[in-house]
Amino acid sequence: MPDRDGAPNPNPNPDKPEKPPLLKKSKTIADKTPTVAHFPGPLFPTVRRVSSTPLSSPRFSSESNTYSAPSTSTSTSASTSVDANFGFGDRDYVYPSFLGPHTARSRVNVKSTSKSQRNQLELSKLPARSESMPLNLTSDEGGAKAEPKMKPKPKPKLKAERDLNALSIQVSNPASSSALSSESSTSANSSNARRASGHNSSWFLFLLKFVCTLSVSHTLYLQNEVSKLQEENVSLRRVCSHVDLASAGITELEEFNSLVYFGNADSRIVALYMVVFILVTPFVFYKYLDSLPRIIDLLKRKTTKKEEVPLKKKIAYMVDVCFSVYPYAKLLALLFATLFLIGYGGLALYAVGDGSFTEALWLSWSFVADSGTHADMAGAGPRIVSVLITSGGMLIFAMMLGLVSDAISEKVDSLRKGKSEVIESNHILILGWSDKLGSLLKQLAIANKSIGGGVVVVLAERDKEEMEMDIAKLEFDFMGTSVICRSGSPLILADLKRVSVSKARGIIVLASDENADQSDARALRVVLSLTGVREGLRGHVVVEMSDLDNEPLVKLVGGELIETVVAHDVIGRLMIQCALQPGLAQIWEDILGFENAEFYIKRWPQLDGVPFEDVLVSFPDAIPCGVKVAADGGKIIINPDDRYVLKEGDEVLVIAEDDDTYAPGPLPEVNKGLFPRIADPPKYPERILFCGWRRDIDDMIMVLEALLAPGSELWMLNEVPEKDRERKLTDGGLDISGLENIKLVHHVGNAVIRRHLEGLPLETFDSILILADESVEDSIVHSDSRSLATLLLIRDIQSKRLPNKDSRSIPLRHSVFSQSSWIREMQQASDRSIIISEILDSRTRNLVSVSRISDYVLSNELVSMALAMVAEDKQINRVLEELFAEEGNELCIKPAEFYLYDQEELCFTDIMRRGRQRQEIVIGYRLAAAERAVINPAGKSEQRKWSLDDVFVVISSGK
Repeated sequence: MPDRDGAPNPNPNPDKPEKPPLLKKSKTIADKTPTVAHFPGPLFPTVRRVSSTPLSSPRFSSESNTYSAPSTSTSTSASTSVDANFGFGDRDYVYPSFLGPHTARSRVNVKSTSKSQRNQLELSKLPARSESMPLNLTSDEGGAKAEPKMKPKPKPKLKAERDLNALSIQVSNPASSSALSSESSTSANSSNARRASGHNSSWFLFLLKFVCTLSVSHTLYLQNEVSKLQEENVSLRRVCSHVDLASAGITELEEFNSLVYFGNADSRIVALYMVVFILVTPFVFYKYLDSLPRIIDLLKRKTTKKEEVPLKKKIAYMVDVCFSVYPYAKLLALLFATLFLIGYGGLALYAVGDGSFTEALWLSWSFVADSGTHADMAGAGPRIVSVLITSGGMLIFAMMLGLVSDAISEKVDSLRKGKSEVIESNHILILGWSDKLGSLLKQLAIANKSIGGGVVVVLAERDKEEMEMDIAKLEFDFMGTSVICRSGSPLILADLKRVSVSKARGIIVLASDENADQSDARALRVVLSLTGVREGLRGHVVVEMSDLDNEPLVKLVGGELIETVVAHDVIGRLMIQCALQPGLAQIWEDILGFENAEFYIKRWPQLDGVPFEDVLVSFPDAIPCGVKVAADGGKIIINPDDRYVLKEGDEVLVIAEDDDTYAPGPLPEVNKGLFPRIADPPKYPERILFCGWRRDIDDMIMVLEALLAPGSELWMLNEVPEKDRERKLTDGGLDISGLENIKLVHHVGNAVIRRHLEGLPLETFDSILILADESVEDSIVHSDSRSLATLLLIRDIQSKRLPNKDSRSIPLRHSVFSQSSWIREMQQASDRSIIISEILDSRTRNLVSVSRISDYVLSNELVSMALAMVAEDKQINRVLEELFAEEGNELCIKPAEFYLYDQEELCFTDIMRRGRQRQEIVIGYRLAAAERAVINPAGKSEQRKWSLDDVFVVISSGK
């Protein structure tokens, strides 16, 4: 119960006196005998026992830093009687600082100070006295000290006792229990840390034990060997006792031989122990490899708290990186293993054999190199060692065979996959893969025929074997031209260097089979990669573009080295020219391809100072078409004025069979004669039908606007809604309201549905163009299928609507199909109406051309021819651009009545002279009975009769 002051009463039962607390461990302390606590030092066990020293011992005097507290008036008589016999050993909370969990404070070292200072310092640090503590431990402040009953005999103080005298005794109370628990946990943690450090050093002790054991065993072994040698020496002395060995020389020789023998024996023993040590060390090192960082930290007295990657994993990772980065790391590792096996095996043979060390090394090498050499070894030890060396040699040679096999396989795979380097120069490099590649390779092979063949390198993101198989399917004789395929990306500089891009005389970048914008974006990235080649480019770059609007950006990036060919635009312009002039497509095929005549530009110094009208007839095997003016920055003038005189540096543009098949000759005699001067007939309005919607249809409309007469109509049949057509045409740059010569007539429908086609007046159109629809332009097969279906439907509808002709009026070229009624009807319809079909695949083109139901089938083969021609000579691109344009010079077909009379006998040179009177250059003709036109005919000076049904191919100024 609480007392008057409100403090809790430590004795709840006042009738019974308070008993001192029971001891936890020791029961040897008397209740009435005054005792004092025994403070064990480092030399005494940490147990409590009764001390015979009274309280008045000097250890508890004021001079020895005794604990003093003022007496209180609230203490009872019972407690006073108990406190009179109280000793420090009677309570558990009075302990030095090094006795475990019962300590009151940590053990510290206190510097020596004066007595008064120590007393004041300790009293200020002591906590308030607990009520459970006795009251008579010390006297009141300033009171007399307790006198001892008897004066003990002075004893020499130990160091531990002197340290304890310098410390104050701190008595615990119930309020400080939490501090005790925290201090006890700190002590436990420190003990755990000491145990952990002891565990870390256990392996070090194990290693020391192992070394000591090995040394002792070695010593015993040497002692045993010495005893054996002594016995052998004694036996030898007995055998040789009849010989006088007393002379000094013989004695010295015996001692020398014995020393040599012992030295030899010692070296073999050392070699044996070295073999054992080298054999055991890797296993021990591998076992305790992860403990090495902790050992280093222990030796450096440093503690690493963070968790690190085990050393085994680090070494394995370093070996993996080394083998991956350095190609010769495996070979060097194998070489080191071989040398190590030879050296280690030689040392082992030397230890167990009786030969020299050099002989042992040679035997070790023979065991490694030849597995059957060890069969002649004698003795258990040499045989065991030789078998082990042979086994290691077999393993090493197996690894060596594996490395060689892997290297050969890797080389073969690199060759098969097209990863090897191309060491070529002055070759044509093709970047990319498309359906135009077959016809492009064919044209390049024909172009290189005159020089015995060339080299064409193809770099594409396809497997080399697949590319070679596709090229082999072309079934074309390359006439000495080698086609080398490599697998890689044109966007990677390393792949470009592998194909010797800096040494190529021409580079062709093909458009991909993706969307037009994606294809042009990829072409732009390829051009950027080409401009990043440090060695520079020797040749020019021909880039196939899909959209005319993207051409300026590529030219801006590439600069003067870039020549662009817009395939879509070329096909569109050729289709319009062929629709307006039937038969022109075959002429373009002859001029663009290398099989017949093509354009060449060359300088002839002997023609300097000669006017163009004489230059025109100076080449018996070629037809001059223009002049490259050196004074005007190399500008090419097609169909120049007759009065233009060639100057120094000018070059002549001609149409010839090949670049080495023509040369200027003497001027022939030309008879101009009289010929009818008929002006070109006026243009009449035409009606044209477009089936399908192209991406650049706005550009085709602008070309028609420039070529057609006023009052012409352009009908468009496609699936694009009519309200969206005007928006697309306007976005393409077409001013619909500004059209003066043509009128747009819109019809919404599908060109492969007969019902939609029958709603159109197909028999009234002058020309019908079947376009590759934009919706299926990514699929060549699908696009060609739609074009073929539309062609057959239109011809069938026309054959039923157009009046039938007499069978005698069927041209000779159609007589092959006279037995087939539906084919003949379609051929009759083709005589009245012109249909130009845009066929992209050359295989489909061959099928349609045989039926002869279309005037001409235009395909991607013409674009391939243009790319090949520009790749051989980039100057030809200027010529093609002018001839394809809607303004300027153009390729035309003119009737014979413009140049001669019926059945007039003339040579081709005379007709060329007459053509100059019309500001035209006559480059060929087609006879009435012939199917094909002849460009750059041979025998230009030969006389022949001409008919008015014949036609001539000319380059006209277009005025």
